[in-house]
Amino acid sequence: MKPAARGSPPSFDAWNAGLGAAASAIGARGFPDALAAALRLLTPFQMMNGFLYSPAGRAFDLYNEKIVAERSIIVDRYLAGAYVLDPFYDAVRGDAAERMIVMRELAPDDFLHTEYYRRHYATTEIGDEIGFVLKLENSFAGVLSLSRTGAAPLFAEDELARLRSAAPIVCALAARHWFHVPGLSLDIKDATPAARIEHPLLTRRELEIVTLVLKGHSNLSLAAVLSLSPNTVKVHRRQIYSKLAISSQAELFRLFLN
Repeated sequence: MKPAARGSPPSFDAWNAGLGAAASAIGARGFPDALAAALRLLTPFQMMNGFLYSPAGRAFDLYNEKIVAERSIIVDRYLAGAYVLDPFYDAVRGDAAERMIVMRELAPDDFLHTEYYRRHYATTEIGDEIGFVLKLENSFAGVLSLSRTGAAPLFAEDELARLRSAAPIVCALAARHWFHVPGLSLDIKDATPAARIEHPLLTRRELEIVTLVLKGHSNLSLAAVLSLSPNTVKVHRRQIYSKLAISSQAELFRLFLN
């Protein structure tokens, strides 16, 4: 595991100036940069981006303008359906209250060994991620993420504490800026269905297990979530792989979410 970072807290004057600049830029193209500059006074990070989730469970692009080189992975594949495996997606679907969330606090126990993690995080070298949950129009929710990439260390506990303390004002400013969900018409929002994990050969219980496996739950975690014995979970997984004529999670991922 990477060592935690050690940033220092900003001066009160610098933080106020940063917030003032962000507030003044609400509704303008310069808002994301102004907000990122203010947040970098609290802690360093390499990437800020965001996604939007409809009440029906569909994901949309909220803010990914700075992502160019890895866009096909971070944005395109995510919006094509991989978002259903994102712990942030599950967190927002379960509770859209404005707050800060931390990926490593939400991820299932086997998340680091999933095909989703390998393709989305390992490939893009995202090592740590936090998110600010935003309440937007028509019951949409957004998550604005800050990520550490490459050799950058994990967010330290004192940095997470500063970000949590800042969450109310950060969420308020970001929600005001993105509240009207620019670029999406109401008919698109309402008509676009959410991605689903389904297969005609599998039972509802087996599809539930497939979903949890792809999200990163180990057999023990599956057993706890589904109130089954670990042996029963193993039997279900063998039956699933046999029905689908596959032998690995990579094949399972490709079958449902390639």
